[in-house]
Amino acid sequence: MELLPRSPGEFGSARYWDRFFRQRGQRPFEWYGAFPELCPVLHKYVRPRDKVLVVGCGNSELSEQMYDVGMCQDIVNIDISAAVIRQMQERSTSTRPRMSYLLMDMLHMDFPDAHFQVVLDKGTLDALLTDEEEATLAKVDQMFAEISRVLQVGGRYLCVSLAQAHVLKKAVEYFSQEGWVVRVHQVASSGDKQQFVLPVFVYVMTKFRKIPGSAPQILEICPEEQDKPVRVESAEGLVAAVKDRQHYALVCSQISKTPCREQVSLDLCDKESRKPRYTLHVVDSPSVKPSRDNHFAIFIIPQGRETEWLFGTEEGRRQLAASASFGRLVTVALHREQHYEGMAGIQAELSGKVMELAPLGLPARQQVPFLSVGGDIGVRTVRHCDTSALSGEYVVEDVKGEGSCYFRRLIFLRNRNVVQSEARLLAPTPLQGQKKRRKDKKKPSPAEPPGAIDKSYLCCEHHKAMVAGLCLLGGPDALPGELAVLVVGLGGGSLPLFVHDYFSQACVAVVEIDPSMLEVATHWFGFSQDDRMRVHVSDGLDYVAELAAGAPAQYDAIMFDVDSKDLTVGMSCPPPAFVEKSFLQKVKTILKPEGVFVLNLVCRDTQLKESVLATLRDVFPLLYTRRIEGEVNEILFCQPGPECQRGPAELGARARALEAALRQPGRPWDSSYALADMLQAVQIL
Repeated sequence: MELLPRSPGEFGSARYWDRFFRQRGQRPFEWYGAFPELCPVLHKYVRPRDKVLVVGCGNSELSEQMYDVGMCQDIVNIDISAAVIRQMQERSTSTRPRMSYLLMDMLHMDFPDAHFQVVLDKGTLDALLTDEEEATLAKVDQMFAEISRVLQVGGRYLCVSLAQAHVLKKAVEYFSQEGWVVRVHQVASSGDKQQFVLPVFVYVMTKFRKIPGSAPQILEICPEEQDKPVRVESAEGLVAAVKDRQHYALVCSQISKTPCREQVSLDLCDKESRKPRYTLHVVDSPSVKPSRDNHFAIFIIPQGRETEWLFGTEEGRRQLAASASFGRLVTVALHREQHYEGMAGIQAELSGKVMELAPLGLPARQQVPFLSVGGDIGVRTVRHCDTSALSGEYVVEDVKGEGSCYFRRLIFLRNRNVVQSEARLLAPTPLQGQKKRRKDKKKPSPAEPPGAIDKSYLCCEHHKAMVAGLCLLGGPDALPGELAVLVVGLGGGSLPLFVHDYFSQACVAVVEIDPSMLEVATHWFGFSQDDRMRVHVSDGLDYVAELAAGAPAQYDAIMFDVDSKDLTVGMSCPPPAFVEKSFLQKVKTILKPEGVFVLNLVCRDTQLKESVLATLRDVFPLLYTRRIEGEVNEILFCQPGPECQRGPAELGARARALEAALRQPGRPWDSSYALADMLQAVQIL
């Protein structure tokens, strides 16, 4: 039986609808949205004494159900299909005497002006506005003009719609320009996962007298999980907000039916600010054999640990899901701008929402466990936030790591999942703790992190590898004597600080383009300058070029640890200009013959990476590489001549000798500084 039109234009044809309803018979046809789902929204805007007009009524049961439950009984239904009007008159005349059905075209209505308090449209606008051709838009304008004419001031036009972008945009722009208040409700779904149903929306357009001049538009959206409307600035913003909810519904439908081949990422936003509050990743483990108790679980990532490999990468989350032995694991990252009331509060807030992401086959009334590390949500304290003209918005925050360790981190918010700099915080000595308690006269909070920076500790694995590269320097002594080091890229200053403190005769020059970062390093990361450590606020490209134009061969070691501000390039460290051949030749010019140039390379673009390596080989005859396990970082050690080459045995011996020399009495040394291990995985390119 052919019930669909041959072309979208037939949706506006009386002949098509007559044929449709004759073929369909007495069975009610609901475009979308059953009465139980629509009732909570309709109840807010339809009063028992209202006179209601239903345009394009078809043989939907909506009017009958509104009548029967007493929501409203003075209802007039119109349609262009004579066949359906006859059906509905036969069905309701004797049982619903106050409700009428009239054969009428909504584009040319016979009702007097301001005759109704409510006009209800369920799918009619969607059926009419099938395209954006001039003729179609003219019909829609006529429809809106007639609805506006028959509505009283203060009356409501309720339009039930699937909210295709062009439909919603047309309605919002038309009525907001007329001075009406426009509010969009998302209708709560029935929860039936067996058949995907696009989310249904109700546009509520409330008529006001048009004010001469440019009155401000009032546009609002009410998501299904809340009653309080949220103000939206523009029609485009309202369309985008609806589109987000449609995308979420589509994702939920897809993953409820089939396992995720790729990890799905979703943001859940705060109801008030509309800023992201939770970031969810849905991870399926096909290898896990499902049982009643291991279908589905939620894992709350402790605050501040979302950047760790296990939680911040696809491979890490896959390993986490497999080790947790759940068929589907949803990881939840918490955002720094938000406040959370502990694990119980998060569970109460998320329990309903995450069930929309449950896999097919989850047993009914199955309790879904909420998991975390140590059973808590971690500690994050924002110490400082500001905006740099060069680096954009940034924050300095203290976070709790494993055990009782705390770390201070610098985060650029343009790339909020990457830790720009990190330092370990020292735990206070018992005496310091006693003095603080005497001064404050109160016990310190267990969540309050210590404040002093542990300058002896390198948090970043790539920094440890860069330090290990100093083993490549020539000379008979394991610990070089006078050492001239150039570091381009300051960050929090941990790398130059370590070289300065552990290589007691090293003179370190640091180049940093952003003066804000020097302030951050000084005030928040314990960085300081002296006669062996100087910072030059300058562009590293210009600084090196000026040095190369003067006296050559000035540095024993040159280290590049500088991030790119351009996120569109597949290389986040360094900026592309730093690995151009002409600039690398200048770097070689200021490097001593037996020196080492150490470069932190972070490049996800395979072709671009191969190009960079080829350029480096053209300039530096000897090139070693050290990949950092679990990270994208790759440390490149470049030397000016092949005579500098050392075999694995010699490198290991020099690394062990250097480590022994650096382990001096009274100086802290972390067991993770295994310089020989760092160089074991070095490859010659």
